[in-house]
Amino acid sequence: MTDETTPAEPAPERLPRDGRATIAYHASPGKSPGVVFLGGFRSDMTGSKAIALEAWCRRRGQAFVRFDYFGHGASSGDFSDGTIGRWTEDAVAVLDAVTAGPQVLVGSSMGGWIMVLAALARPERVAGLLGVAAAPDFTEDLIPLRLTADQKKALKRDGVVHLANDHGDEPTPVTRALIDDGSRHLVLRRSLALDLPVRLLHGMKDADVPWETSLRLARVLTAADVEITLVKDGDHRLSEPADLARLCAVLGGLLDGFIRPRPGSP
Repeated sequence: MTDETTPAEPAPERLPRDGRATIAYHASPGKSPGVVFLGGFRSDMTGSKAIALEAWCRRRGQAFVRFDYFGHGASSGDFSDGTIGRWTEDAVAVLDAVTAGPQVLVGSSMGGWIMVLAALARPERVAGLLGVAAAPDFTEDLIPLRLTADQKKALKRDGVVHLANDHGDEPTPVTRALIDDGSRHLVLRRSLALDLPVRLLHGMKDADVPWETSLRLARVLTAADVEITLVKDGDHRLSEPADLARLCAVLGGLLDGFIRPRPGSP
């Protein structure tokens, strides 16, 4: 039942993609650098972090965009047909068509992988990165370790296996195409030539993505301005009020770092 006192969110705008696919998004105008939120694996743009960041950016007058990848949320397509490469292309398409000027990418979980790939694809457009429980290379480092012997056989035989979903009622389909495509987009096995500020937040009680993953990401980045914040009692979502306040504060510090005094100013 909808709370009648809460105004309904306006319908998202649509960005046409290949074929008949469309990417749903919400964009708020504001000053530069803009902020783009990249959600996680099977998450959508209505999550608490996306909404909290949008409200914070509006209060600050900062441009902000949130969107759903192909097969996620309000966007078209079947989730099981998605891959890391396809979702990265969605992020780059949003960056190209919906935003203007430099952007700070905020990536949650899988979005932390997508933000790196998008920054490598558009280094001239990305001013900074903020990862929240970033999960780069999870198709290679995490999913295979969690499959039973029978599930591995099913994945090889059927091309898909359905895993229990700790964050929802429906099982999550994991396809052979997702795993194979992920192996072509790994980022933790090489040096990442990105000269931009990076902030990484990770909960030390994250049961989905080890906090050490953020350390690995920091090590392969060539950027010198990289800071990691470990939250001792934090879980994977980092969506408690204190977590959201921390996220906004870290983003604020990152954005404030782009403000330079004018020549001749005291």
